[in-house]
Amino acid sequence: MKALITLSLLLLSSAVMMIAQTKSTEVQAGLDSLYAVWQDENNTDSLRCMAYDQYIGIGFLFNQPDSAFVLAEVLIDYAQDMQYPLAKGLAYNIQGASFAVRNNDREALNYYQRSINVNEEIGNKGGIARTLSNIGNLYVDQGNSTQALNYFERSLKINEEIGKKGGIARSLGHIGKIYFDQSNSTRALDHFNRSLKLYEEAGDKRGIASSLSFKGVIYMNDDKRPQALDLFERAIKIEKELGNDVGVAKALNNIGFAYLGQDSFQRARDYFHLSIELYDEIENKRGVAHTSGNMGFAYNELGEHKKAIQYCKRGLRISEEIGKIKIRMKACSCLYGAYKSMGNYREALVYLERMQVIEDSLNRQETSKKLQQMELAKVMMADSLQDEQERQKVQMAHELQLVKKNKQRNLFIGSGLFMLLLAFSFFGRWRYVKKSRDAISKEKDRSENLLLNILPAEIAEELKSKGSADARDYDQVSILFTDFKEFTQLSEKLSAKELVAELNYCFKAFDELCEKHQIEKIKTLGDSYMAAGGLPVLRQDSVKNVVLAALEMIEFVIQRKKDKEAAGQIPFEMRAGIHTGNVVAGIVGVKKFQYDVWGDTVNVASRMESHGDIGKVNISEATYKLIKDYPEFTFQHRGKIEAKGKGEIDMYFVRLKNGPHV
Repeated sequence: MKALITLSLLLLSSAVMMIAQTKSTEVQAGLDSLYAVWQDENNTDSLRCMAYDQYIGIGFLFNQPDSAFVLAEVLIDYAQDMQYPLAKGLAYNIQGASFAVRNNDREALNYYQRSINVNEEIGNKGGIARTLSNIGNLYVDQGNSTQALNYFERSLKINEEIGKKGGIARSLGHIGKIYFDQSNSTRALDHFNRSLKLYEEAGDKRGIASSLSFKGVIYMNDDKRPQALDLFERAIKIEKELGNDVGVAKALNNIGFAYLGQDSFQRARDYFHLSIELYDEIENKRGVAHTSGNMGFAYNELGEHKKAIQYCKRGLRISEEIGKIKIRMKACSCLYGAYKSMGNYREALVYLERMQVIEDSLNRQETSKKLQQMELAKVMMADSLQDEQERQKVQMAHELQLVKKNKQRNLFIGSGLFMLLLAFSFFGRWRYVKKSRDAISKEKDRSENLLLNILPAEIAEELKSKGSADARDYDQVSILFTDFKEFTQLSEKLSAKELVAELNYCFKAFDELCEKHQIEKIKTLGDSYMAAGGLPVLRQDSVKNVVLAALEMIEFVIQRKKDKEAAGQIPFEMRAGIHTGNVVAGIVGVKKFQYDVWGDTVNVASRMESHGDIGKVNISEATYKLIKDYPEFTFQHRGKIEAKGKGEIDMYFVRLKNGPHV
């Protein structure tokens, strides 16, 4: 049996290599054929334009989206010269997709709407359905499943009206994916079954393979792995017939993942290997990175941790090159598990901390995505409001014309009734406009609140008004650092999930304390938390507020330790350090921006934390001089202490005179 499996895998590997070698030639031949159809003036306008549309979509849209936009302009010129507006509808759809590929959702929506307008004018329902589906995908990328579902269902309805089976099947597939993402396997499976039936009736092999693969993923998610494996094998057979190397590689990875879930780790490893081999042949970096992470998990389960590290490091390196943050998270998790299993806790901690940084970045990315959603919603609402106002102008002109025509007839009664109706009409439209403006205002407030979760209020306002925010020098800023005791040793006793969950619980409480005392959270790095008082606006008692926040953070961790010990769980212990001085602060990055602070003050504050004691707040002499006269504090002078790279520094422990002894 083992020999048979090995032989099958070798044959499949050979087939994979042959497909990869012929791929580029086949694709170029197909593109040349499409372009020849476009250039042949003996063909119909419809055939020529459809061929050129596919030529751009296959050859340029995803790897050269800016070129796709320019090439689509040819279709607009063709529409003008040949009086064939359908070409313009195709062009606008391509241009919208080119912006979507470049993550410019606002412009993508603009061009998609142009395409819909053209197709509505000429009654091309198929074109409308196609573009509605593209808008749905736009919302899928934003994570807005409700809006995506709305557009996919509108596309489905139109395709059903015109009896376009291919369009119906694609819409059903899109809707099935939405339900799967919402963990509604029953409805997802129902839609994919309907989609598969239509593809089979039409003899659309690519559609059949896609539906089989998605059904397999659903079965795998529901722990029906034997059924999933059968579907993936059927999909691979079709993808090989079509020469679709990406489809083959995906199916191989899915089979490997199914075996991984069955604890058949050697089989999983073999299929992951074939998938990576094919992805390498076609230079698909995303596929290599994703499947390398899966291979790493398989090797970890097999106890071959060095090989797991080799594959996961490759996946991490490539994911960093192509900017795929979720694949980076998976690779770091794999590396954490490998090093921890080998007893190399120092390296394990490195990747655990990187996981924390990535999670913070994912949270910022999610916030940015929500901001994009709200901005898009505002644009659509504003467009709707403008359309309504234009409609009002036309309707008002029409109604005034009616007044003139009927001026001599039924002057008093007619005019009275008309004015009454007009009053109702004005009132109804006024309510609509008011409701629309209120909705826009509400969306604006939501987006601004999200922005304030990322940046201080003053910096956010500057960013909105100018489109950028300048870095500034600040005097008398108090920097707070916290750190948990023996975090490396704790990481040996807790799972990654438990560690990250406990960090998140504590940091959430710290965030609330920063807000309470009107100081700015700057960032987290692993188990370290950084905040500052006195920027971007120097507030009265900002130094005092930083100290109060630090003392309350210490007290929170002490109480948390008592609760965890009472429950028989492993607790955290913490120390904190504060220094006050000059800093430079500003925004780092363009898209996933972050407010950060630099300067020697930051370095000294870090030394205050590292030279402190557990359960205490250690402050520098500079901070002590600014708060020594506050009656609520009491101090313990520690004398001059050697700080690495800074020489001897006078340090003090600070606590509340009438508070907990911390």
